[in-house]
Amino acid sequence: MKTPPRWSHEQLTEGLNKAKAQFRKERLEEPIEAYTEAFESYQGSVEDLLEASVDLSQLEQNALALLSDPKSLTAFRYLAGPPISKDDLRTLADDAFLSRAKLKSDPAMVARVLEVVRVGLDKRRFPWIPEDREPTEAERKAAVIASAAMLAWSKVSTDRRSEGKNQQELQVEEALLGIGFAKVPTRKVSTQNLAPKSGEFCRESTLGTRKADFIIGLYDQRIMAIECKVSNSSTNSVKRLNNDAAAKAQAWINQFGTLGVVPVAVLSGVYKLGNLIDAQNSGLTLFWAHDLNQLLDWIKSAKSN
Repeated sequence: MKTPPRWSHEQLTEGLNKAKAQFRKERLEEPIEAYTEAFESYQGSVEDLLEASVDLSQLEQNALALLSDPKSLTAFRYLAGPPISKDDLRTLADDAFLSRAKLKSDPAMVARVLEVVRVGLDKRRFPWIPEDREPTEAERKAAVIASAAMLAWSKVSTDRRSEGKNQQELQVEEALLGIGFAKVPTRKVSTQNLAPKSGEFCRESTLGTRKADFIIGLYDQRIMAIECKVSNSSTNSVKRLNNDAAAKAQAWINQFGTLGVVPVAVLSGVYKLGNLIDAQNSGLTLFWAHDLNQLLDWIKSAKSN
């Protein structure tokens, strides 16, 4: 069986530099319209929230309407500093259910949700609350702008990651189809014989106990599991590459053996060289999204004797 490639430090550095250059090019050419549209939308949501709650002084009186509306709930979560995620809000409010029916039937749960945000309220953005007074027009305007900016930045950042990953997965799929592989339905692969057959692949499927973006049936009967990773900073590369993709690689190798599975990460964006080296040493094979021909050439060469 053909051994997966292991790149030298120089080769990894070269690929990393190309990925960084591509990342800078895409980011600099990114239109500002997405942020502007998000800002304007969230500005309206924050203004509506302040108006409905009389500048946060009467949250209880309008709690049901505020918490059961998705836009208002998002703006509500961002009253805290730092903002509270929806999952964290549920947990901190003692496993609260943020649906209109549940909130309507459980006033105590509504009170818990309000209290979580009230305790974490950003007193710099909303200084009139701890001082028990009405806001000045300047304070109110500043609070709206600051909150809308935070919300818009968060949405654009999330969309960037999602769109980047989706685009990368589409590139991989098109590349596999281009070399004659057939796409087959998503599945749960608990044993080798349940994997796609040689020359086939499936998307978003569970391999063993962990999900993979692609499961591919190689020509030599091995399984290739691909994770598509996009990193916007070298700091995040540990989370996306080492703590996620490399950890999955170890799990798949433990479950299917080095002769049964080839764990792969297709990368784009910004990474630390040390994290790339650590991931490769853990058994993860690395390819770059800007040079998928390396991946395709290896797949075509991995044939049974």
